[in-house]
Amino acid sequence: MSGKVFIPQDKLASALERLNEKVPVWVPVSQGADRWGIDFKPFRAGMVPVMDRQSTALPKEVIFPQVQTLMTFEYVKAPEDPGRVQLKLEEPPEAGNALVFGARPCDVRGFFTFDRVFTEGPFVDNQYKDRREKTLFAVLLCREADEACFCSSVGSGPADTAGGDLWITPVEGGYVVEGLSERGGSYVQLLGDPATEEQAAAASRSQEEVSRQKVGSLDPSGVVQGQKDRFEDKDFWRSMVNQCLGCGVCTYVCPTCYCFNITDEMRHSRGERMRSWDSCMFAVYTQEASGHNPRPTKLERYRNRVGHKFSYFPEKYDGMIACCGCGRCIRSCPVSIDIRKVVENLKERSHACA
Repeated sequence: MSGKVFIPQDKLASALERLNEKVPVWVPVSQGADRWGIDFKPFRAGMVPVMDRQSTALPKEVIFPQVQTLMTFEYVKAPEDPGRVQLKLEEPPEAGNALVFGARPCDVRGFFTFDRVFTEGPFVDNQYKDRREKTLFAVLLCREADEACFCSSVGSGPADTAGGDLWITPVEGGYVVEGLSERGGSYVQLLGDPATEEQAAAASRSQEEVSRQKVGSLDPSGVVQGQKDRFEDKDFWRSMVNQCLGCGVCTYVCPTCYCFNITDEMRHSRGERMRSWDSCMFAVYTQEASGHNPRPTKLERYRNRVGHKFSYFPEKYDGMIACCGCGRCIRSCPVSIDIRKVVENLKERSHACA
């Protein structure tokens, strides 16, 4: 059928090699038996993408790198006056195009939160915007939701194609791929031969079946008021987060967390201004130069994390919840803190006060 191609399972690597010749491709790959999880990495010949389960880490780094050079600088003596030093600034090279192959709907939806912060309003992050505009997403129909997933509870779903440029649907023996955007559609024919009517029909059935699935039963309505009602209830927040280790892994695996730190790294007279991921769960994140910390304990820090996603962000951005329900924070937490239970308890308090 027109616009749809079929990639046999044993031809996926060669299809990605062809695609990688036209645009740099990122794929989910295992970090090895002796290493933790599945991460998105630039495709290389011989890589075997992991398509049958959700990645541990995120494609977030493609657009919002974990460590990024914002600019370089150098102190140079003025030729006409050696006693005076001039500061020379240089912007980093522009980012190139990229295509993320095998991202889940929740991975892509996370960037909608970034967009509101980094591309709207009076201040635009041009480096983020440039990478965002140059990155395409081949979204994989998600059939592997587990007990930690709750994407349907926050306005998405396992067949959500919002933000995608290509749509990958697993069928018997391989994958049917079709274009979702004009740019994405221009790469479809590189990936395989036209899908047969039977293959296209199988893909359509699978898409319809998955689109009817409701993943997760969380109801976030009432959380904005619940957060306000229980903001000062330290006993409640202590009971929710008493076992927290403060490791910050929940923020590092989150598609919607965008906290960062900026540092200047110098060697002799040259240096770089670097942006690196940070976490609101770290004790020093809000510590001021005076030593004062407005969020001195895990209680205040976790309260802010939950409040930001389900209360503060929706209030500021037209009801948009800053959570895509991927469940990574639940799976990766070493002490099994479940953000859904916290949200439900806040909602119960809100109903009780109504």
